[in-house]
Parts: sequence; structure tokens; C-alpha cells
Amino acid sequence: MHYKYLALAAGGLLALSACAKNEAPVTAAPPVGPGAIAGTVAADRDGDGYVDGYYTADGIYHAVQGPPCPPPPPPPPTRRGERG
Repeated sequence: MHYKYLALAAGGLLALSACAKNEAPVTAAPPVGPGAIAGTVAADRDGDGYVDGYYTADGIYHAVQGPPCPPPPPPPPTRRGERG
């Protein structure tokens, strides 16, 4: 008689264990770094290690628009000519 109750309890536990969920809780996304735009993916198109632009969620590429580079410095004076 005790085996009948033990089997009934084991069957009940087995049936209820199928309803248990072992899903990990959803965590918040990490903060974006300096200069990053939330919801985009950085793109390095020429492979030089620097971000050239970014892709938005709809798949459109946007190039990084920065200020123009300064002109190079003028060449140093030549060492020819009268000295002294």
C-alpha cells in the first residue's frame, strides 16, 4: 500500500517538473562606449583598424563625417646658400 502512494507522489513530481522553466533572466545591454551610437554596428571597411562608419538597424551604411585634416607643415628651409 505504501508503494502505491510513493508511486503517485513520484508521478506527480515528475508531471510538475515539466512545467518548471530554467530560462536565464534577461539582463540589460552594456553601456555604449565613448563616441558610439546606440543601436548601430561599427564598420571598418578598409581594414586599417579604425572605424570608417556604422550600420544602422535597417542595414544602411553611414560614413563617419569628420572635420578635414589640417594641411601638412611647410618644408624646412634648405641648407644651401651663404653661411655665416
